Amino acid sequence: MKAVAYRKSLPITDDDALIDIELPAPQATGHDLLVEIKAISVNPVDVKIRANMAPAEGDRKVIGWDAAGVVQSVGPDVTLFKPGDEVWYAGALMRPGTNSELHLVDERIVGHKPKNLDFGKAAALPLTAITAWELLFERLEVSRDKGVHGQSLLVIGAAGGVGSILVQLARQLTGLTVIGTASRADTAAWVQELGAHHVIDHSKPLNEEIARLGLPPVTYVASLNQTDHHWPAIAELVAPQGKVALIDDPAAIDVRLLKRKSVSLHWEFMFTRSMFETADMQKQHQLLNDVARLVETGVIKTTLAERYGKINAANLKRAHALIESNRAKGKIVLEGF
Repeated sequence: MKAVAYRKSLPITDDDALIDIELPAPQATGHDLLVEIKAISVNPVDVKIRANMAPAEGDRKVIGWDAAGVVQSVGPDVTLFKPGDEVWYAGALMRPGTNSELHLVDERIVGHKPKNLDFGKAAALPLTAITAWELLFERLEVSRDKGVHGQSLLVIGAAGGVGSILVQLARQLTGLTVIGTASRADTAAWVQELGAHHVIDHSKPLNEEIARLGLPPVTYVASLNQTDHHWPAIAELVAPQGKVALIDDPAAIDVRLLKRKSVSLHWEFMFTRSMFETADMQKQHQLLNDVARLVETGVIKTTLAERYGKINAANLKRAHALIESNRAKGKIVLEGF
């Protein structure tokens, strides 16, 4: 089968940063599905792994953690799917990735693809939808009662993949006032279109931007990138007894800044359930099915921003380069081999 891999951690401008290869087709065992990959999307985690985790000498590593496709065969312990089912999922960090024609994935972290989306539009959503959902409803414990008003959510980096779905979930499923950040006219318009009540500029001090709008201290903060840069402002603008959730990897933050307000800090990492095979691992299957229903009923929409053509090394290198530039909005999708 065709796949895209890398042998060494190289700059994305290097010819060998990603390479086209051939691999044996895998076989489904246990709870695994063997999925024919129809489309993938690219996430910051792809870039981080490629740049920082070189395979052993002589080995090749296939990455990719978003996919939509068709089940080809199932392991003997599978109960949730059958061959021919159209599925979407985000995979597991410790297993080979989705940048291949065929892919093995545990059924407990797979959902049925929304019926009203093509494979490309569907592939844009799983990883970011899981991350946004878990952050909003499991880490921050935001109420899904739309009648609860008077609270607010600040989404830092709202135009990115996670931010694009988080803004929609918060606006459509909660009573929160949603404040998104963006630094360019096109990304600000994107965030506004997704449903944010207010958009502020994260190239300026965020606490001053909140004050400029005349808004009260923020109840919940979702910091999706550059947390270390924004940290003092976050501590200033968050409300007493508020909550802050992170998904990025800040070099260092002084959590003592949260103490006087009794603010709680939460980490969201959507691979935790699959990495540790937690007792509630199947909640991601249920979550993806719930999101699929929201898509099918028009409550939320795909965050696909650009289609980059076929799944090959050249196109994936273009996608990695755009993500590394920090100028991407929404999701980049590749389709077919």
